[in-house]
Amino acid sequence: MQDRKQPILTVDRARLVEIALHLRDEEKFDMLADLTAVDWPKREKRFDVILNLYSFAKNERLMVKVHAADAEEVPSVVSVWPTANWQEREVFDMFGIVFSGHPDLKRILLPDEWQGYPLRKDYDILQQDTAWVRENLEIESGQ
Repeated sequence: MQDRKQPILTVDRARLVEIALHLRDEEKFDMLADLTAVDWPKREKRFDVILNLYSFAKNERLMVKVHAADAEEVPSVVSVWPTANWQEREVFDMFGIVFSGHPDLKRILLPDEWQGYPLRKDYDILQQDTAWVRENLEIESGQ
């Protein structure tokens, strides 16, 4: 599949690390430029985890997608591209997607006690913001 002339490869979660190693070692996609997610709450597999890869040798880009249902873990690719470390932590923090095998999966942007995942489409930011500000700053939110 292609989008805007960029190839897109959709892979099974269970084979992600195996395919990532092949893409790095055999296809020369040596840079993980970005790792993010998209929430499609009406789908059974509501999340797309998206890896944007770049090959310096070929000057090519490749998008890799993995579908995951709520509470399904996605294998970490930190062992393949170390830059995935903080990117997987951000996706965990914002979407609640757990990356199995990640060396230190914890929140990176929000406080540890934050409830919920702000980039999920069903997240009520005003309710969470008001509660967090009241509990942690002991003031009423300005929202």
